[in-house]
Amino acid sequence: MAAVGIIATLTVAEGKNADFEAAFSELMAAVRANEPGNEFYSVFQSKENPQQYKVLERYVDQAALDAHGKSDHFRASGPKLAPCMAAAPVIEQLDAI
Repeated sequence: MAAVGIIATLTVAEGKNADFEAAFSELMAAVRANEPGNEFYSVFQSKENPQQYKVLERYVDQAALDAHGKSDHFRASGPKLAPCMAAAPVIEQLDAI
């Protein structure tokens, strides 16, 4: 199976950047420590819009991406991240070539 890429665009509410970054840092650490099928998981803040972040992800295959979405640490991050969000995430899934 081919590797799977994700670009998630997250828009954070005004005044919630520090809370978002703290909660997302916890999630990043858990993904890196517990998901052998994840090859890259990192968040970047836009230089043009400080309320917008891009999460870049790479998984060995679709099964690894599916496991990520079902993981305890991913599910536990929702209640921590939700109060920080100004809009629903925009998720783009990519196929490796």
